[in-house]
Amino acid sequence: MKSIITLFFILAMAVTVIAQGRKIETESAVTTQHEVMIKGKKIPYAATAGTQPVWAEDGHPIATLFYTYYERTDIKDKDRRPLIISFNGGPGSASVWMHIAYTGPRILKIDDEGYPIQPYGIKDNPHSILDDADIVFVNPVNTGYSRIVDPEAKRSTFFGVNQDIAYLSEWVNTFVTRANRWNSPKYLIGESYGTTRVSGLAYALQNNHWMYLNGVILVSPTDLGIDRSGPVEAANRLPYYAAAAWYHKQLPTDLQAKDLPAVLEEAETYTMNKLLPVMAKGAWATEAEKNEAIKMFARYSGLDESVIRDHNLDVPTNFFWKDLLRHEGRTVGRLDSRYKGIDRMDAGMGPDYNSELTSWLHSFTPAINHYFTNDLGYKTDIKYNMFGPVNPWDRSGDNTGENLREAMAMNPYLHVMTQSGYYDGATTYFNAKYNMWHLDPSGKLKERMSFKGYRSGHMMYLRAEDLEKANDDIREFIKNSLPPAGTPAKY
Repeated sequence: MKSIITLFFILAMAVTVIAQGRKIETESAVTTQHEVMIKGKKIPYAATAGTQPVWAEDGHPIATLFYTYYERTDIKDKDRRPLIISFNGGPGSASVWMHIAYTGPRILKIDDEGYPIQPYGIKDNPHSILDDADIVFVNPVNTGYSRIVDPEAKRSTFFGVNQDIAYLSEWVNTFVTRANRWNSPKYLIGESYGTTRVSGLAYALQNNHWMYLNGVILVSPTDLGIDRSGPVEAANRLPYYAAAAWYHKQLPTDLQAKDLPAVLEEAETYTMNKLLPVMAKGAWATEAEKNEAIKMFARYSGLDESVIRDHNLDVPTNFFWKDLLRHEGRTVGRLDSRYKGIDRMDAGMGPDYNSELTSWLHSFTPAINHYFTNDLGYKTDIKYNMFGPVNPWDRSGDNTGENLREAMAMNPYLHVMTQSGYYDGATTYFNAKYNMWHLDPSGKLKERMSFKGYRSGHMMYLRAEDLEKANDDIREFIKNSLPPAGTPAKY
């Protein structure tokens, strides 16, 4: 009996050790030294992978966020050296995407169009913005290696539009202080839901922490709480449909003969000047107006007139992804409609799966797990959450577009740039333009806003040509938003 009790005790202790071993450290940091060739110049840098706490009001840690901080080491004066704070989206997505595919000094091995190749791996990024700015990639709670560390902490503290902004602004304030970067020009970059996050953070950092930014970069932005319901929401899909249909050669011959920008200009003009007014009339549009709208919608979308009529001109994106290439037995991707998928059956109202996301996870997941352990020396038994459990997510009170407008109005230094891929069907490029048009209805801030479009999808940087172009656009944005020394922030 005694031996059995002893055995149970040993097993219990072993389980305890295992459980302890799978806890992420609340505070940790591993720094390694590296070099990368960017624009033909050797750039030395330090990479710090670590965790930094999120504290409760009484000062005890309730969560810890995993981050990776890249700092160029041959520049000692940081007062004019920009710091870019980078977030991905989801909500619930790790920072992996922009980290090892866009702005960071190392990127995953993929082909020139973004498709996975084997063997998997990481290579130098010759287009990284690290030559011009230091970067910290941040993983919100339950993404990457970030976790709640206090079992008594309420999930509602973290998982919502405004909760997310509140605790992250506090975390950023601490990071900037620890890194001694208060004098540096500071920028936020967010992708997808990360644009909701950074739009709110721009205001929260400024108003609650008195941290003023030089720029916010919105990569494949969400709607930012800007209303576009009803006919506007439905009509705004058409320019994206035109882009995807052009890529797959489903448009009429005369349109296919034109380059993409010319086609999109036509589709945008038609959408705003003709389609939207007809859709706004609803059942009171004349039969002639409806027939002409259906005909033109078919012309720019690559869909049959019959299905457009059946949908009363309100064709959902899910149906478009299923129907555009139905005759070929293929679907097209949601986040990047260049990608094709195969469903169990050709019938149906939507694809079985997201063909583009499956492809991306194929290449990103092995690369990021290998990179932290072998290149950056950060080792843990905690699972790296590409997508973490963050639901239910409180989406109430999303005023992030208005938050960003207020931050811009109160800070003459603050500039905003939007980057969108034409083939993104989740956060479409035309809705991104619509954000920009309606962010400030007065038009008084539009000189500090800009839009850049790319011939790719949600993660435009996966395409080699756009990786270079998009990084160069960030460099130009930083250059244009850094005022000459001594320039006062005033109107």
